[in-house]
Amino acid sequence: MLRSICRFSRFGSGALIFLAITTLAHIAVAAESSSTKEARNESEKQLREDVKKLAADDWEGRGLATQGINKAADFLAAEFKRLGYNTELFDGTPFQKFSVTVSNKLGKPERNVLTFEPTEKTNADGKSLEKKTQTNMPLLLGRGFTPLSIGGSGKVDLPIAFVGYGISSKDDKYDDYAGIDVKGKAVIILRHEPQQKNPHSPFDGDKDSMHAPLVRKVSNAYQHGAAAVLFVTDEVEIRGKVAAQRKRWQDTLEKAKTEFDALAKVPKDDLEALDEERLRLLRVIEQLKTQGADLGKEFDPLLPFERGEGSDARRMPVVHVRRIMVDQLFKASGHPSLSKLETEIDEDLKPRSFEIKGWRLQGEVHVERIEAEVKNVVAVMEGSGPLADETIVIGAHYDHLGRGEEGTLLAGSKEIHNGADDNASGTAVLLDVARRLAGKKLPRRIVLIAFTGEERGLLGSGHYIHNALFPLSKTVAMLNMDMVGRLKNDELIVYGTGTAKEFDALVTKINGRDPFHFTIKREPGGFGPSDHASFYAAKIPVFHFFTGLHNDYHRPSDDIDKLNIEGMRRIGEFVTEFALDIANEPKPPEYAQVGREMFGRGGSEKKGARPYFGSIPDLGSRDEGYALQGVAKDGPADKGGLQAGDIIIGLAENKIGNLDDFDSALRKFKGGDTVEITVKRAGEEKKFKVTLDPPKG
Repeated sequence: MLRSICRFSRFGSGALIFLAITTLAHIAVAAESSSTKEARNESEKQLREDVKKLAADDWEGRGLATQGINKAADFLAAEFKRLGYNTELFDGTPFQKFSVTVSNKLGKPERNVLTFEPTEKTNADGKSLEKKTQTNMPLLLGRGFTPLSIGGSGKVDLPIAFVGYGISSKDDKYDDYAGIDVKGKAVIILRHEPQQKNPHSPFDGDKDSMHAPLVRKVSNAYQHGAAAVLFVTDEVEIRGKVAAQRKRWQDTLEKAKTEFDALAKVPKDDLEALDEERLRLLRVIEQLKTQGADLGKEFDPLLPFERGEGSDARRMPVVHVRRIMVDQLFKASGHPSLSKLETEIDEDLKPRSFEIKGWRLQGEVHVERIEAEVKNVVAVMEGSGPLADETIVIGAHYDHLGRGEEGTLLAGSKEIHNGADDNASGTAVLLDVARRLAGKKLPRRIVLIAFTGEERGLLGSGHYIHNALFPLSKTVAMLNMDMVGRLKNDELIVYGTGTAKEFDALVTKINGRDPFHFTIKREPGGFGPSDHASFYAAKIPVFHFFTGLHNDYHRPSDDIDKLNIEGMRRIGEFVTEFALDIANEPKPPEYAQVGREMFGRGGSEKKGARPYFGSIPDLGSRDEGYALQGVAKDGPADKGGLQAGDIIIGLAENKIGNLDDFDSALRKFKGGDTVEITVKRAGEEKKFKVTLDPPKG
């Protein structure tokens, strides 16, 4: 290169100096460009390695009930420590531990014993039956009844009532609970709905309506004060199964006849063809045997223990009972059969509910809750100077759905849900940001948190909020990354642009820098289906970075081959710029509350035909009732006086035990209705009037 400079010495010293300066500048730019490219390549290589580990089959989808999530936690802890962050925070570890219920299983057989027990010799009219002898009716586990995981445990000695299909619907002018008091009683409820085969039925014709799911029926029973639920399968369901089984058997019988005819037509000297046809016929005969045996089986099978789902398991027992046992009870107490009652309800759509006098449900139901210790992984880089006691949290959740845990959108799947985008991508980018910030001396403290339990309802971030390592009053911002692995056409969604007065302008400023220039969709609200919502409910400004939903969401197909690693690297650079700008700004961001927000996926404010209430659930709460993490500004709950920390235990005349009860009760009203809300606040019951808004969306 020096040889090239000397070649132009004839142009004079000035020209030579100019040329030298220009050439050296080009050399510096080339070196910088080469260095930048190398750094980006190294960043992408590291991101790819990190996400490959996190989304590996060996780590079992990072489900709360797997060993894989512990492998992920150990990996993150080691990386934070290697980068120089302080990880000796909780008894010398980075692990903020807490317990969650990860699954339920059927309890001990000796603790699952139920009996229909006569208490006096009376019939349905209360008249004496002294000349008749009544005996108890044991409901044998696995033969007469089975507990359902949706319910709870406990000893029972309860009066009994039949409440038809267990439906209360103002819109359809049908209420199985009208005129009957079921408080403190065990209620017998038919599955499904009246007029199931009638396309003109008010209950969504011949399709299941919102009243059909077990969780809805249990919620309605709880709201009316029931102490236990006994489900019984309706006759329409049983007849349909019998018909389907008989048709399968008849179809196979026709197939067998066809194979017999085919065998008869095979030439006797064609031994190979004879053997092939013989084998085909034998396979069909085996099918006939199996299906014939099925025809002789009980066509009222007990539901599996795992049947039923909801936002939370009940404390009251919920079981499934065979029809024959209920029919025996009805006959002994002088009531019509289930079949007759179903027919009558179908004919006129009028409830046929009644108390079963002279009988009680006695015994015990035992459902075992399987607890697991889970942990947030936390690392700290202390600030320096007068603002060192102020904190910026940067986080991403590292848990996912394991082998098809609660939340999977592939029903019944036991495949590993690797969750490459959700949220191995955000976790890998969290590590990328940690590398970019490592060793810097910033005015404010940086706290990195890999949250657990997000998929179960923001459990990890909720736990941190209730057990913060540093004062929340001095936590000036939270930056969250969830599903940032599918950047397409440079379109990036940024939530929280309205949660601080400075944030919208900050997005514009940082995105205007090279090399960003994303096409940004701004969402001003701070509530949403990820961990930033827990912080915003605590009045902390938030940003949440997200590249959008896709068809692989919460399915086993969310794998690493579909990730945009370059996009993840750019998002890591982007988030780092936000952290640096907020850390170096003399004044902290000024919190702002955004009005009329919806919580979104996993929360209470779902779109639909129910009125808008404006509440944000605290899904990590274990208190009985519907706990509030916050309320939307200027929403009905806010205007009515409700606030974060309240636990709703009543809505009008409805008892509220969890989120499902709240959702179910709210659907009984419409926009414009004013309802009385009963809450527990700091241990005291208080009542508020809330005027509901029309449904959103």
